[in-house]
Amino acid sequence: MAVAAYVGIVIVLVASSLWLIGDLWARSAEIEAAQERLDQLSEHSRLRPPASLASDARVSGSPFLDGGTITIAGAALEQRIGAAVTKAGGALVSSQVELDGPEANKGFVNLTAAMEMDQPALQSILYDIEAGMPYLFIDKLAIQSPEGFGEPDSGRLRVTITVVGQWRSTE
Repeated sequence: MAVAAYVGIVIVLVASSLWLIGDLWARSAEIEAAQERLDQLSEHSRLRPPASLASDARVSGSPFLDGGTITIAGAALEQRIGAAVTKAGGALVSSQVELDGPEANKGFVNLTAAMEMDQPALQSILYDIEAGMPYLFIDKLAIQSPEGFGEPDSGRLRVTITVVGQWRSTE
């Protein structure tokens, strides 16, 4: 009886050991597959720089609105927003730079712009504003659909946006 119990315990131990070894081999195979995938991704990223960094010259540069005066910095902000809207195929209807707002003493310049664009262009414009240099932040955003202003066939959105950037004197 003791021999049978001993043989039973040995069989259970051998079976559990074989099961654990099999599980260890399966996990090892998963780790190897993940390592191969990581190596492929690393090689791929080394061969080709990200398109957004390679093609967008604005990623490098000063994080501040540069200019000899805050008025020049405001004009640069207005040009930057106008260029983003034009690049996306929108139309800048009006813009107003605020140089004497509550944050102006800290060097912040606000620009409120009204524009019209197709819906896909809106995402492109917002990304262009927030991802490039100098650092710009969207403070307010109001979007009006074509149905809201009586021209549902035009398909163009009316967007009013307030963008904030910080000025730093270049002198």
